[in-house]
Amino acid sequence: MWFKQLTPFRLLEMPEERQLDEALGSCRFTPPPGLSWFSEGFDTPVPFDYDRAVFEADGSLLVSLKREEKILPGAAINQILAEKTAKIQAEEGRNIGRREKQELREAIIDDLLPKALTQSSRTYGLLAQGWLWVDTASPHKAENLLSHLRLALGGMNALYPRTVQAPGNLMTEWLLRGECGGGFELDCDCTLIGVGDVAPKVKISRKDLTDDDVVRHVKNGMLVAELGLVWQERIAFILTGELTLKRIRWLDVLQEQAADGADDIPTRTYAEQVIMTAALSEMLGELVGLLGGWQD
Repeated sequence: MWFKQLTPFRLLEMPEERQLDEALGSCRFTPPPGLSWFSEGFDTPVPFDYDRAVFEADGSLLVSLKREEKILPGAAINQILAEKTAKIQAEEGRNIGRREKQELREAIIDDLLPKALTQSSRTYGLLAQGWLWVDTASPHKAENLLSHLRLALGGMNALYPRTVQAPGNLMTEWLLRGECGGGFELDCDCTLIGVGDVAPKVKISRKDLTDDDVVRHVKNGMLVAELGLVWQERIAFILTGELTLKRIRWLDVLQEQAADGADDIPTRTYAEQVIMTAALSEMLGELVGLLGGWQD
């Protein structure tokens, strides 16, 4: 599977496949019980019959954290509450106070929760080459997956990637120059922010970023917060100042490489994971180098 977004962490120690599978196997997903609103746990990470919690492909380890939440529409709760309140007032001839109304509301929720519909979501993580890549641009979801991994393993030495030069400074330099370093090229989207307590923001989409009216914003003191890039005509994405990637597009050369000789879903999944791991490792390694390497 191809990740669509990416929050990276540096792994100072890579767990072994067997160790990780055993640890996550003891934290498998189970549906939320009667009065619980949600539950989270690790589940099979691939879209075919597979009973393990880790999918290994040439040393890379794919995991999936599943979350299931119960759905209770507020309008439905309020309607039942209004009916119960009206009935008590009619039968007992008294008003319902705030505290009693809250107790009624909680009793309604307790009655409905075991019968509520649920919706599920997944957060995928890939451990490889000294990285943990999480398929999200949300810091909360990325940290949640990392927390569950740490809990399952009894600890995991992972850090947010902090480079010598801030990504925002490098992106601003590239936009000002009208060209990037290494195998990177400017794409057609960027977000710029100003300074001050109420900082202005300018979002530019589907436009030549070397145009004077774009570069003028930087010359007037604005900084690049997000920048659309293409790497070696293989990956297109939006880079943020936190070194996360948004709107990742895996271009034809990689898609065709994964499809070549992949006759079924397991083979295709394996090939995509190997190719994605190699491309991300090379691309992020080059990017970190252009940013001056890691902070101490």
